[in-house]
Parts: sequence; C-alpha cells; structure tokens
Amino acid sequence: VYINNSHAIDDDDFYDRNLALFEEEMDTRPKVSSLLNRLANYTNLMQGAKEHEEAESIGEKRKCSKSPQMGTFMGVYLPCLQNIFGVILFLRLTWVVGTAGVLQALCIVFICCCCTLLTAISMSAIATNGVVPAGGSYFMISRSLGPEFGGAVGSCFYLGTTFAGSMYILGAVEILLMYIAPSSAIFVSESPDGEAAAMLNNMRVYGSIFLVLMSLLVFVGVKYVNKLASVFLACVIVSILSIYTGALVSVFSPPSFPVCMLGNRSLAQHDAAAAQEKTTHLWRLFCNGSELSAVCDEYFLHHNVSQIQGIPGLTSGVIADNIWSSYSAKGDVLERGSHHSAHRAAVSNHFPYVFADITTSFTLLIGIFFPSVTGNANSHLYRKELRVSTTKYICVLLFGSCVEGVVLRDKFGDSVKGNLVVGTLSWPSPWVIVIGSFFSTCGAGLQSLTGAPRLLQAIAKDNIIPFLRVFGHGKANGEPTWALLLTAVLAELGILIASLDLVAPILSMFFLMCYLFVNLACALQTLLRTPNWRPRFSYYHWTLSFLGMMICLALMFISSWYYAIVAMVIAGMIYKYIEYHGAEKEWGDGIRGLSLSAARFALLRLEEGPPHTKNWRPQLLVLLKLDEDAHVKSPRLLTFASQLKAGKGLTIVGTVIPGNFLQTYGEALATLKHLMEKERVKGFVQCIVTQKPREGISHMIQSSGLGGMRHNTVVMGWPDAWRQSEDPQSWKTFINTVRVTTTAHLALLVPKNISLFPSNSEPCADGFIDVWWIVHDGGMLMLLPFLLRQHKVWRKCSMRIFTVAQMEDNSIQMKKDLATFLYHLRIDAYVEVVEMHDSDISAYTYERTLMMEQRSQMLRQMRLSKSDREKEVSVQRKRALLHDTHSLTSVCSARLQAQLVKDRNSMLRLTSIGSDEDDDTDAPGAGDRSAEYRRSNVRRMHTAVKLNEVIVNKSHDARLVLLNMPGPPKNTEGDENYMEFLEVLTEGLERVLLVRGGGSEVITIYS
Repeated sequence: VYINNSHAIDDDDFYDRNLALFEEEMDTRPKVSSLLNRLANYTNLMQGAKEHEEAESIGEKRKCSKSPQMGTFMGVYLPCLQNIFGVILFLRLTWVVGTAGVLQALCIVFICCCCTLLTAISMSAIATNGVVPAGGSYFMISRSLGPEFGGAVGSCFYLGTTFAGSMYILGAVEILLMYIAPSSAIFVSESPDGEAAAMLNNMRVYGSIFLVLMSLLVFVGVKYVNKLASVFLACVIVSILSIYTGALVSVFSPPSFPVCMLGNRSLAQHDAAAAQEKTTHLWRLFCNGSELSAVCDEYFLHHNVSQIQGIPGLTSGVIADNIWSSYSAKGDVLERGSHHSAHRAAVSNHFPYVFADITTSFTLLIGIFFPSVTGNANSHLYRKELRVSTTKYICVLLFGSCVEGVVLRDKFGDSVKGNLVVGTLSWPSPWVIVIGSFFSTCGAGLQSLTGAPRLLQAIAKDNIIPFLRVFGHGKANGEPTWALLLTAVLAELGILIASLDLVAPILSMFFLMCYLFVNLACALQTLLRTPNWRPRFSYYHWTLSFLGMMICLALMFISSWYYAIVAMVIAGMIYKYIEYHGAEKEWGDGIRGLSLSAARFALLRLEEGPPHTKNWRPQLLVLLKLDEDAHVKSPRLLTFASQLKAGKGLTIVGTVIPGNFLQTYGEALATLKHLMEKERVKGFVQCIVTQKPREGISHMIQSSGLGGMRHNTVVMGWPDAWRQSEDPQSWKTFINTVRVTTTAHLALLVPKNISLFPSNSEPCADGFIDVWWIVHDGGMLMLLPFLLRQHKVWRKCSMRIFTVAQMEDNSIQMKKDLATFLYHLRIDAYVEVVEMHDSDISAYTYERTLMMEQRSQMLRQMRLSKSDREKEVSVQRKRALLHDTHSLTSVCSARLQAQLVKDRNSMLRLTSIGSDEDDDTDAPGAGDRSAEYRRSNVRRMHTAVKLNEVIVNKSHDARLVLLNMPGPPKNTEGDENYMEFLEVLTEGLERVLLVRGGGSEVITIYS
C-alpha cells in the first residue's frame, strides 16, 4: 500500500506515452511526481484535528472547513511556559525551598529537570524520525510501542492533562480567595477548627464556576483562547522579571515585611497593628483573661515577643540558615531556624501561631513540585528545557538568599499579613505577582482544557478503544465537542478534591508514566536498529533513554507509591482491554520489532540441540480439506486440535487445494483464518495450491515450520465413504500421507468419525477415555488423554488403560508393572490386562477376507475411468505399429484376465495397463508369492477381527477410544486391504483416535 494511493486521480496523465509500460499499475503504483506532490501538500497539525474529507455535490468539490491552527508559538511554546512558570512556581516553590532547604530544593529541581531533560532528548529523537500529527506524546508512544501501550499510556496522559487543568483552576481560586478578594468567600467558619473545611468548600464552589466559564470559552473557539494567551504570557514574563528585579533591589533597600515572633515561633498577623501596640490582645489570646493573675500558656510566659524582617535582602547571609531542611508534621508550629524549641507538645490551634497544614517529607515535595517541569518535555526542544531549568535554579537560590526561612515555610503568608510569599520579594509591588500569577494559572488551565480534548480525540480517531469512538466526533471544523464535555466532567472530579497539594501528585504519576514510555520507546528503537529509525536529531543514546526511564520509575514510587500503583493498575486495565477488545492496528511499532528479535533469538537457541523428552509437546500440523466452494469439510478436526492445546504447543493449520494459485489462494487462506478465529485457535495458516494435491501434502509436511519451531505431530481426518467412492485418490492420498509422516519421524493422529466428536460447547458427562496400548509408541497414548482432560470438554472423563497379554505372558505381573509405570508417570488411570488366547482362524475371518478381495476386484474394474481406458487404447495402438495388432491385443487381454484371477489383493496400476511392466506377471514363483500374500491377508484379518471383538466388548460405552495405528504395508499393492483392516479394527466404535508415534519418547518418569 503506497502513500495516499486512494486519492489517485484518473486523468490522461496516467497514460503518458513515456510510461505506457506501467499504465496498468498506475492506480496502485503512482508516478514519482504525483507522490512528491502529495507529500509536499501534507499538512501537519501539532494540536487539533483537521478533516481531510471532501464531499462531492453535482460534480463540484467543496472544501472542508478547517479547525484553527495554533502554530509553534501558540501551540508549543506558550502552553509549556505557562505550565512551567505557573501555579507551582508562584504558590509552592518558596514553601518547597523553606521546607527542604536550599540544598535539597536544588536536588529536587535537579532530579525533576534531569527526568524531563532526558525525556526531551528521547522525544526529540522520536519527533524527528518522521511526521508527528495530532496527539503529540500519544502518537509517538503508540507508533513506537504499539496500540496497546499507546492507548494505555495515552489514556493516562490524557487523565494527567485533565487533572492538570484542575490543579491550575484550584491555584487560581486559591489566589483569588486568599490574596485578591478574601472577603468573597461564601463559607466562613467562626472557629479555627472549621476554617480548613470552609476553605475547601469555597475552593469547590469557585473551582466549579471557573471550570464552567473556561469550558465555555474553549467551546466557543480556540481562536479566543489564542487571543487571550498573549495577555497571559505577558503576565508571566512581567511576574518573573519583577522577582528578579525585587531580588536585586533588596540588596540596597529590602522591602518592609516585619514578622512577629514569640520566641522562635512565628505569629500570624492579618492586622497591621498586631503585637507592638496592643499587647493586651496577645495576653488575651494566650491567657484565660486580661488580669495579671490569669493562667497563661507556659511557652508564652517564658519567651518574649520580637520582630524580624521577613525579607532581609540578598546580601544578608540568611542563606546560611536556609540551606538545611526543616520538615514538620501536620499541626506543628513553624519555628525560626533549624533549631526547634524543646517544647514539642501539641499546641492548640486557638493560639495565633502559624501551623503546618500537612506533614512534609522529601518524597512529598518531589510529587508536588514535579508538575512544574511537565511542560519541559512537551516542548520537544532540549535547549529550551536547559534554559527553563536554569531559571528554576536561580529562583531557588534567590528565595533562599533573600527571604527568612520561617516566611518561606509559611505556605499561605499568614506571618506577612496574608501576602503571597513570592509577592513580598517582587518589585515594585506584591500585586504584580498576585495579578500575574492569577492570569498565568488561568491561562494554564485554558491550555489544559484545550489540549486534553484533542488528545482524547486523537485516541478515539485511532479506534483502538471501542467505547471512546464517540469522542472522536466534534463540530464541523473538527473541534472536539464531546471530548471537551468528558474532560470537563473529569476535571470537576479533581476540583472536588479541592486541595492543590493532593491533586499535584496525581498528575505527577500520569506524566511520569508517559515520560517513562517515551524513553522506553526511544531506547527500544535504538537497540533494535530498525531500518526506519533515522532521526534527524543525533544527540541521543539508548543509555540516556534508559537512565531517563529509570529516573521516571524511581520518581513515581518515591513521590507516592500508592498513587504509582493506582496509575499502573489503570494503565494495565486499559492495556488488557485494548488487547482483547480493541481494533487490531499495524503501525510498525517497536514491540513488534522486539518480538521479531526475540523470536529470532529463540529459534537460534532451539537449533542448538534436539528437545529433551520433558520439553516435548504436540506441535500440530492440522491438515484440512476444502470442498469446491472453499468450505472446510471437517471443521470438527480443528475443534479437536484446539482441545489438545493444553500442551501450549505450535499449531499450523494447512490445506492443499488443486487449481490456480492466483485465483484460489486468497479465498482459501481467508476461510482457514476465519475458522481459526471461530474455534479460538492460536496458530499459523499455510495453504499450498498445486496441480497434484498428493505431492502438495508431502511438501507441506516437509517444509512447514521454521527451525526448532516445526511440527512433530500431523492431524488428519479419516477418508469417510472410501469404499463407495469411485475415485481412489482420497484413500491413496491418505495412505501416502501415513507413509510420509512415518518417513519424517512424525507422530500421526487420525480421528475416525470426527463428526461425532464433541464441540467446545458440548462438555462430555461422566465417562471413560479408553487407551488400548498394544505396542509401544513412545508414550503418545499416555500423554494424549492427559492433555485432553485439561480441556473443559473432557475434564469429567476418567482414564482407562488396556493392554493385551499373550499366552506366554504373565498377566498379573503385567498389571502390576503397568500400574507402577503409571504411578511414576503421575497419571491416574484404571489398569486392565486383556488376555488373548491363541485360537484357530474362524470361518468368519475367511469370509471377511474373501469379501475384501472380491470388493477390491470389483472396485478396480469400476474405477477404470474413461481417461484410463483411452490411455490403454493409446498404448495398444502404439504397440500395434511394431507388432501384429490382433495377436498382441489378444495376449494383453489374456494376461490381464490371469492377473485379476491370480492376485485379487494387489491393486491394478491404472497408468500401467498393457505396459511392459506386466510382462513379469507370469514369471516363475509368481503363484507362490500370491499364495503367501493371501495367507498374510488372512492372518491380518484374523488379528483385526479378534482385537475388534475385545475392544468392542470392553469399550463399547467409552467416550473416546485411543489405539495404536498399524503401519501401512511396505508393498503398495496391499494399500486397499490396509484400509479394510483399519475398518474392521474400528468397527462398532463411536469415536476412535488412531495414534501412530513418531519414533521418539514423548513422556518420561524422571523430573
């Protein structure tokens, strides 16, 4: 299939005189000029969807509507900058620096940025290895690792992007309610114990309102989002510059933000005149009255109230106090410096201290901070990632050098009169950061609500997850309306959590999983060295991708091991769903390349030596026959093969059909594949089209399989009604196949009366599987019932083993030995030894032998087809040219009659009637050989009759009878009698499985 060959245009250009030699293939093999023209006009949209369909109306073509194109700046740079310089930088980075200390904060930034830097390198390699349409990271992973991994990780990436929108909205609401308009809170608690719950309810209400407004804006059109994006970006840039400027200004004139301290403990002050002028206010807060004799808090009595500068400045040396970590538990009072007070008892939240709202640790801070670097890898540009990482390092150092540690650890700025902590450092006013961060978080939320539906639309349009198909549709211009609705519903779930610190680790898990598989895809493609892996970006290596993958995996479990497990379970469930119910896609992914490499390695290992008996399992070649309408004649044969698959071996379903390869091959192949899907048989299909089916079967048996993965067992059906058929080819082909399998040292299974065998939906009731072990065949008769009983159809059946004892055998000892042998084989079965006494050949045996010979004689005469007679006449005419025609014809006729009378058991070679080979018929000793052959027939018939009597007597009620299949005669003249012997041997039995071993042991008593 060539690129865009379905859009070929039928015009006179296809019939160019210079290309007349190729004009008949122009519809499937377009001209190079046409191909290059289509490639040049190819449109690549990084975000959004574009409909490429054109509707024809009255011979005119109407152009389809286009969805808005964002471009590189609006579609790539801006979303990434708003993700990076967003809610975490403005609301949580100062808290991370104050809690973890400068050194550990730099370590957190370094680890997270290393993860995204290595992912950006891997992503650059994948992105420059071809055109990446809509879907971004999802497209890269799915085309590199296959639809299962792509759908699972793409879905997780979509959930991460959706929850990122929730996080940004919660950040915007937090800025609004705590720093811009605190009085707009709907829920207000009069007691300190209910403040947290009231704040969460306010976050839910305002978050839902923000979500609805932003979703409506995205629904109206992306072009309006693009127009607002420039404003949001300007706010981000101004905010960052104000921080840098404020840090430099603090060298000369630090901003005035006094912090009240009681001993080492910071006091919350939302009133401008707190402790300096109204000391009685503090007394009432820490004591049970305003009198001097009132009972006061012990810590209040032993420590003095002081005031420190919250922003001492860049050159104050405060970095020495902020360099070490200061983790705390929930409810702890924030204290100055790394030396905490000795009084660590629980403190009442009624005191005006600044309390820690959550228990902090290094791993928790990683999970909260990581979303601020998620935009780095999305940029696809590793140089930009380096610049952004440098900005974060500078911010960490500036915060640690300019701001007092107790203020840095104050998450909501209670100690600095309710100001945003990062805003206290900005110049000229804290409102620059407050307004800038508010618009920045709103812009990031809009970008998430814009990108997530398009990602879901790309997944839905790939049609790998059936229940998501509806989300692939949208407005006429391709806007994902239904996907936006689902995104809004899922984002509402994140908003209902109402805590930015709880939502951030959730989306960290999803992003880390996505980055992990991006690195895996790059490493896998690099190691496999597939011919199509030719990225223009050359600064990558599989070791870097592998290192990035390990860092992502480590960060997932370091930040939150339970969230990591939940994310992996979600991805695993989606993976299995796509594997079992999703549409099959062939994208040339790396997993398929890995499978090919693994298969090659395994095949080479299998070639190192023959398999051990313990590793033997039936590798089946199932020979099916198709009728004139390309329908399988015995589909139950494949059903029986599927019931033998407890051995988990190879299955090759093959057929040989006469005719023309160009006309019949495709239909026969499709028929076999459909039957395999219906019977749920996992295996391979092989079809041979030949003029001589007998030779085709021989070739299939010889050439099927590859290396060590070759069949060791052939399954074929019994030629029913072979006696009534005028065409001897069916049973001749059967016997020839038996000889070929014997020569190839392959086992052979022949189910007789296959139409009576149970289907997979018809489990057998309680019954027996009888094994008649007459001669040793390597253990096939023991192993096959065990494998059948692993299947639900035969599970309730018990196993019985019969063996035959002659007069000279000790039947009691044979039974004991057989029971011991089965015990060592770990096979549970009932054992019985059947004694067969020597007896004279009965008249019934002679009668059956005579009937067989007479039938053979009659069938030979009936099977002389018109073509054979014409061939005989032609041969006779040729001989008449050299000899006397009348005399020679008489001699040939006489010899033919003598041959029919003397040797009824031999088959007449239809192609050699009247040939020179018949001259040996009257050779000396021919009569003795014929008599000996006739006596051999009688003996064989006697054995078949006696065995059949015993088997029918013991196993007439068995669900299945397995017995050794005798080999065909070495002399081909007795082939027809061989078929008769098998008929007599199995007469009166409902279901029979004739088993012929391959000449090697297939079962062992050793472990």
